[in-house]
Amino acid sequence: MNDVVTRWNSAFDMLLRFLEQQPAICAALLSGEVRKTEKEVCTLSEADITSAEEIVNALKPMKVATLVMSEESSPTISVVAPLHAQLIHDLQESSSDSTMTKEIKSAICLDFSKRYLDDEQKEILYMASAIDPRFKALPFLSEDKRQDIYVRVIAEAARSQQRETDADIVPLPNVEDIPVQEDISAGPSKRPRDSFTLADLLGQTYGGAVRPSHKKKNTHDQAEEEMTRYKEAAPMPLAGANPLDWWKQHQSEYPLLSHLAKRYLCIPGTSVSSERVFSTAGDIITTQRSALSPEHVDEILFLNKNLKIK
Repeated sequence: MNDVVTRWNSAFDMLLRFLEQQPAICAALLSGEVRKTEKEVCTLSEADITSAEEIVNALKPMKVATLVMSEESSPTISVVAPLHAQLIHDLQESSSDSTMTKEIKSAICLDFSKRYLDDEQKEILYMASAIDPRFKALPFLSEDKRQDIYVRVIAEAARSQQRETDADIVPLPNVEDIPVQEDISAGPSKRPRDSFTLADLLGQTYGGAVRPSHKKKNTHDQAEEEMTRYKEAAPMPLAGANPLDWWKQHQSEYPLLSHLAKRYLCIPGTSVSSERVFSTAGDIITTQRSALSPEHVDEILFLNKNLKIK
C-alpha cells in the first residue's frame, strides 16, 4: 500500500501494513543471501518504527470515524454531532503521550474546533441526532441545550403535520351558492307521510352523540406525548442497526416523529456517496464505450447503485 495525496487514510493504511509486515521484512533483510548482493541494506531504525506505531495509534479514531461516515447503507447525518464530540473527548492530550502523539492530537482538535460553528447548522445536526434512536439521549449536550433540542423537535413535528393537514384540506363550495334546479318533468312533489319513530320519543335524551370528557389533542400535544414515550423507550443498539428500520417498525407508535425522522435522516453526512457516483461513471464511460447515450449512462448508474442481486 502506498500513500495517496488525495486520501489521508492511505498514509494510515500504509503505515499499518508496514507494521504488520515489519518482522518478516527485518528477517528477510538479515538473510545471508541478501547480504551477499547488498553491502549495506537501508531500513528503518527502531526510533522510526516507534514513531510509526505512535502515528497509527493516534490516528486510529480518525480512521474508524472515516469508515463510519463513508457508509451508504445507514444514515450518517445523525452521527456527525456525537462523533464530533466523542473525537474531541478521546483526542485530548494525556500525560503518557509522547511529543509526536501530543502534536497530532493537538492539530486534530484545533481543526475540529473550527467545524460546525454556525448555529443553524448545529441545530440541524442536533435534531437529527435526537430523532435517531441510537443517540436520542444526547449525552454530549448540556441539560438545558438538550431540553431545547427536544422542544424544537416537538415544534417541528407539529408544524410538519399541520402543513400536511392544511394541504390536504380542499375547500368546499358554499351550499347557498349552488343553484337549485327543479325537475319539472317529475310533476309536483309529494308531501311526505308523517312517520313516528323511536327518535321522536327518546331523541332528546339519547339522540345526541356521546361527547368525550376531554378535548381532542392538537398536533403539538400529540407530538409532545410521542416525544415523552420515545425518550422513555429503550435505545437502539449501535452494532448492526439501521435507524430507518427502527422507525419503520415503530411508525404507528410515533406517527409525527417518524415522519420527521424520514426528513432528517435522509440527509447524507458526507459527500462520499456523490463522489462514488463520479467514480462509477468514470468506470462506465471509457474509450471503448464512448458511444453510450446520456440516457443509457443514467440507467446504468441507477442500476449499479440500486439493483441488489443475490
